[in-house]
Amino acid sequence: MITVHHLNQSRSKRVLWLLEELNMPYELVLHQRDAKTHLAPASLKAIHPLSKAPVIVEGNITLCESGAITEYILDQDKQNVLRPLLNSAEYYSFLQWCHFAEGSLALPVITKMFMKMEERQGGLPMDGYIGKEIELDLAYIESALGHSEFFAGSAFSAADIMMTITLEMAGNIGLLAGRENTQAYLAKMQARDAYIKAAMHG
Repeated sequence: MITVHHLNQSRSKRVLWLLEELNMPYELVLHQRDAKTHLAPASLKAIHPLSKAPVIVEGNITLCESGAITEYILDQDKQNVLRPLLNSAEYYSFLQWCHFAEGSLALPVITKMFMKMEERQGGLPMDGYIGKEIELDLAYIESALGHSEFFAGSAFSAADIMMTITLEMAGNIGLLAGRENTQAYLAKMQARDAYIKAAMHG
């Protein structure tokens, strides 16, 4: 059975959500951020040297990185219900969005989030670059969701789980204002029963 090491207020919610969608049994170990520093506790570093979540452990396998963990869990699902058929057009769209979530989108969103945590006087060179990247990414997403109900075609998939969590971060810092397709999509994802169960753990 998979053991999930979950850190509150982290992207490890993806892993819990995926497992809940698949009705796959798992053991949950909760780790809490320090209330003052917001850093992960020593208990998580004892599991993985990066001291980041998510981390899963199953037998002799220990994995970090939510994208890699998602692939591992999908490989265990013999019904293959949350990943399009290999070599289909939807499969490659699925791959694109899974990587986009942690590649193109996550970097500017997280950078913007960190920028908001510090006092800043006027515009700095990085502001313009990050703003441009965020606008480009979110406009692309808004357009895509205007043509498709889900990111990898007509069916919900693990790509939606990957994308939703990054879009949540964007929404939490006010980046989704005026993006009606994205807001409607996010509300629909957050209403799923499996998402609600995963979100209970912070």
